[in-house]
Amino acid sequence: MDAPKTMDGHDWSLLILLSVLWGGAYFFAGVAVKELPPLTVVLARVSLAAIALLPLFWYFGHSLPKSFSGWLPFFGMGLLNNVLPFGFIFAGQTQITVGLSSIINAMTPLFTVVVMAAFREERLTAYRIIGVLLGVVGVAVLRGFDGDLNFKQTLGIGLCLVGTLSYGFAALWGRKFLAGVPPVKSATCQLMCSTLVMAVIVSLIDQPWTLTAPSQGAVLSVVALAVFGTALAYIIFFKILVRSGASNAMLVTLLIPVTALILGNVFLEEQIQSKEITGALIIGAGLLFIDGRVINRLTGKHAAAN
Repeated sequence: MDAPKTMDGHDWSLLILLSVLWGGAYFFAGVAVKELPPLTVVLARVSLAAIALLPLFWYFGHSLPKSFSGWLPFFGMGLLNNVLPFGFIFAGQTQITVGLSSIINAMTPLFTVVVMAAFREERLTAYRIIGVLLGVVGVAVLRGFDGDLNFKQTLGIGLCLVGTLSYGFAALWGRKFLAGVPPVKSATCQLMCSTLVMAVIVSLIDQPWTLTAPSQGAVLSVVALAVFGTALAYIIFFKILVRSGASNAMLVTLLIPVTALILGNVFLEEQIQSKEITGALIIGAGLLFIDGRVINRLTGKHAAAN
C-alpha cells in the first residue's frame, strides 16, 4: 500500500480554485432543481460540459477510444463520478438546502479513505480512523438530536450521503484505471459516457419534452453548472488527482461548504442553522486528522510517526 502523497503550494492553489467552482455548482444546482427534475438537470450538466470540453479535447490532439475496452474505464468513471452522485445529490437538494447538501458532500474524503483502505490502495492510519469517526459524528449533528423525525430532511441527507459514497469509489476507479490519462481526455470521455447513460434514463423517466419551459435564471444556472462547475472543474480535479493522489484531491470538499453556504444564504435566502455550522466544524476537524499535517505540527510529531 502506498503512503498518502503530500501537496505543495501549486496543489493547494488548484484545490482552492476547485472549491470555488464546485461550491458555486451547488448553488447553481439549487436554483435549477427548483424548476427542473433532478435527472434532467444531470443530463443537461453532463451533456453541455462534454460539448464545452470537446474543442479543448481536439486542440490537444486527443483521440476517442476505438474499442469497447478503451471506453470501459471512462464509462465506469462516468457512472461513479457523474451519473450516481449527481443524481442522488440533486435529488437530495429537493429536500434540503444548498448549504446542507454541500456540508454532507464534505464527507467525501472520509468515504474515500475507507474505500481506499478497504481495497488496500492506501494505509488506514490512526489519524484517518479518528477522522472518519469525527465525520460520522458531524453528519449525526447535521441530522439533529431533537427527536423530530423530519422525513424529508432525513431522506435528503441520505440521498446526498449515497452520492458522496459514490465519489469515494470514483476516486478508487480513477486511480486504478485512469492513471496517466491526460485530465482533458479523462473529463471529456467520462462526460460523454455519462451523457449517453443519462439520455436513456431521462427519456424514460422525465420525458423532458413534456416539461414546462424553465425560466431564464434556471437555464443560465444549468449552463454555469455545466461550464464552470463541471467542465473546468473536472480539468482541475483530474490534475490534482494525478499530482497529489485521490485522498488529497477529495480534501476540496472541506472548502466547498463555505462558498455554498454563503451563496445559498445571500441569493436563495436559505437560513444557516447552528447545527449546520457545528456539523461542518466537526467534519472539518475530521478532515484535518485525515490530512495529518496540521495535527502533526500541533503535536510536534513528524507525519511518518502517524
